[in-house]
Amino acid sequence: MKKSRIGKAFAALALAGFVLTACGGNTGSDDAAESDGVLSVVAAYSSVIEEPWDGVIHEALQEMADAGEITYKYIDGIGYASGAFERAVRQIAEEDKPAIIMGDSFGNEESARKVALDYPDIAFVMGSGGGPAEPNFSVFDNWIHEPAYVSGILAGSLTKTNIIGIVGGIPVPEVNRIVNAFIAGAQSVNPKVVAKVAFINSWFDPAAAKEAALSQISAGADILFAERAGVIEAAAEKGLLSFGNQMDQKATAPESVVTSNVWNMRPTVKYILNQVKAGSYTSQDLKDFSMVAKGGASLAEINTGVTGGIPAEVVAKAQAAMDAIKAGTLRVDINEGVPAGSVTK
Repeated sequence: MKKSRIGKAFAALALAGFVLTACGGNTGSDDAAESDGVLSVVAAYSSVIEEPWDGVIHEALQEMADAGEITYKYIDGIGYASGAFERAVRQIAEEDKPAIIMGDSFGNEESARKVALDYPDIAFVMGSGGGPAEPNFSVFDNWIHEPAYVSGILAGSLTKTNIIGIVGGIPVPEVNRIVNAFIAGAQSVNPKVVAKVAFINSWFDPAAAKEAALSQISAGADILFAERAGVIEAAAEKGLLSFGNQMDQKATAPESVVTSNVWNMRPTVKYILNQVKAGSYTSQDLKDFSMVAKGGASLAEINTGVTGGIPAEVVAKAQAAMDAIKAGTLRVDINEGVPAGSVTK
């Protein structure tokens, strides 16, 4: 791939001792990035940062801003109305002129890529279902199917009705692979497991997700997987066990959440920062940095304090599977097909 001019421009300014204009604003970051290696990053989020997917990106960037590694500003809740994302990102590029623009372009792919072409000196690093595009558009996604498989092992071992409920956002490949891995893990230890899968056709609608989960509970599900926000609350209300996604969601309902499939964006962000600083940034697929092998995916600590507890042998089984994934001796299949029998609201 061709190298963009982004990192080279930054390096030249740093050597000349210039101060780089960066972003201040709504996260308490500095008003300027000094020539000591601090880069300016602005994020554009289609959803609000309370939605876990965007929240994971925000958390990683905010942590680095707090540590003085970057300056950081963001716009969230942009939505999917025609032209909204393009206007927001173009405004960021024109007014903030950051070194890096990050965010999620799911549902706004064409707009994000169009703006990136007009600003080749800015690194565009976007959550995307598509591939990278020269000279400056890199892509990432949450590849947390591996911990999802282990969560499934726990779910399959703990269910008493052999019915598990799963509520997802939209049945796109990126979601399907997590859901399918969870089901595969459950059925690997309990072939009797039946999965009831519902998609709410939204990335963030906690009320709809909760309603779908309650419907699954009425149909006999006694274990719930919250691919989207709102499901854990339903499980907790009914005294049932649940599994979180994207980030550790134990705090939402400590008596209910067994564990969570955790996505860690820090390896991706650090890699991009180093590339831009070194003048070696290229458009690329950053998939590997969101997987277990590079620390981008993990299983949250198993919460044995949930209602009813968790037998030690079940915990051991799950930990052994996670260890095998880390060692490379257990490979989790990537199945991005729509889950069998799923329904979309």
